[in-house]
Amino acid sequence: MPSGSPNAAIYLDTVEQVDQFLSDIAHVKELALDTEGASFHRFLDRIYLLQLSTAGRSAIIDPLPIGAPKKLGELLLDNSVEVVFHDADYDLRLLHQDYGWHVTNIFDTRVAAQLLGIKSFGLAALLEQFFDVKLDKKHQRADWSMRPLTPDMLDYAAQDTRYLLQLRDHMKAELERRGRWHWAKEEFARLEGTRWEAEQSMEGFLRLKGARDLSRRELAVLREVANWRDTVAAELDRATFRVMGNEVLLELARRAPRNVTELGAIKGVPKGMLERAGSDIVDAVIRGMEVPEAELPKFPRGQRWNKDRDFDERVSRLKAVRDAAATRLELDPGVLCSRERLENVARSNATSVDDLAAVPDLRRWQIEEMGQDFVRALGSSA
Repeated sequence: MPSGSPNAAIYLDTVEQVDQFLSDIAHVKELALDTEGASFHRFLDRIYLLQLSTAGRSAIIDPLPIGAPKKLGELLLDNSVEVVFHDADYDLRLLHQDYGWHVTNIFDTRVAAQLLGIKSFGLAALLEQFFDVKLDKKHQRADWSMRPLTPDMLDYAAQDTRYLLQLRDHMKAELERRGRWHWAKEEFARLEGTRWEAEQSMEGFLRLKGARDLSRRELAVLREVANWRDTVAAELDRATFRVMGNEVLLELARRAPRNVTELGAIKGVPKGMLERAGSDIVDAVIRGMEVPEAELPKFPRGQRWNKDRDFDERVSRLKAVRDAAATRLELDPGVLCSRERLENVARSNATSVDDLAAVPDLRRWQIEEMGQDFVRALGSSA
């Protein structure tokens, strides 16, 4: 165990306990934070635990009995307090969804690891690499909405922040040594705007893997049975796949059973569900089959770009620049610059490095490392 490890986490589930703890740490300038949701178990995810660590103390806050811990929000919104996460994206979305908080001054150890060229950047791998600490993974898919939580579940949750501040110190030092700290700061600043975006109703069925292989009539059936599943999942507060799997929905769309007997012949339809809701499922299928032709769903057209004849060639030349830089910098090519950003550069037809500043999503540090070569690649003849 690394020297100076924080003490064991204390479990706080009353307003008085939480307020006292947060008052005690109100002076800190860095704080490690993690959240636990239950998307694997519940229909709508929310925050079921908040784990936090300072340099000397750790706590697990249970928000279920107390609601939003206001004093924690004040800390997270204070730009003088650095908040350290590992893989901040989903935590930030939940904090925005549940409490309306927009965290500022972020350090993300996952992003830092990627910018350092570390290939295994999961938290368990990083803690083993830097501290020889092995995390027990048996609670990875635990139902954090259950109460009471067992002692080993609480200990598992506490591990997520216990070493984050020390990990941050190691990584910041290495980023500075390699001249990449300004890269990280640019990436962290972009995380500050992360928020929960509500899914537009009636569209989720189009994102099911395999939906693009269906006819428009089959899509209409898929929409109806997916809406039936969502309604049941919401009533039960259960993850949708625990009501009925996506593959079964797709099979319903393809085979369109017109009665409970035909429904029962479809592999994967639970017997209990057939008995309880077989007629409701058949009704949903029939609704899909009766949608008028003019109203059948279809996939929205993606943004269309007018590709000139040498667009693909420009992308290929830019990719060669990116791949050479990735080798030089010992970075994963996708981390260095995604295919989507390369295509944005290709569309820009930039003739100078200054022009690249207007390319959507292209970072300043990426322009610094590859800008001159990008412009040369764009100016080359096909």
